[in-house]
Amino acid sequence: MSPTLNPPKACFYQGCPNVTHNTYCPTHTKQQDTAYRRQRGSSNKRGYTYRWGKERDAYLIRNPLCEECLNKHDVIRSATEVDHIIPHKSDMRLFWDVSNWQGLCKSCHSKKTAEEQRHKKATATEPV
Repeated sequence: MSPTLNPPKACFYQGCPNVTHNTYCPTHTKQQDTAYRRQRGSSNKRGYTYRWGKERDAYLIRNPLCEECLNKHDVIRSATEVDHIIPHKSDMRLFWDVSNWQGLCKSCHSKKTAEEQRHKKATATEPV
């Protein structure tokens, strides 16, 4: 049994006559992705430098377990990611504040990041 596709909808780009199963048609998806990457800046400019890699590795040696799995799910998993508990949003003081770091497994980090993105999108579209 094949999955049912939702009917196509209008491209979200204002004035575009194309329909798509995504938010934007292929042409405008590329434009939006390019604009997003340009606005966001490189990972290096966001603080993820060689120094970060060294600090991250040292933190994971000292904190080898996923804090989310351990504290909320009573499961023991290795931490593979260093998460900023409060998103730093390019605030370098918050970025380097070790008390704002936690070790997470890939799965927990991905879930947390996705939730933050959903929340960010929801608050951006709320009427003022």
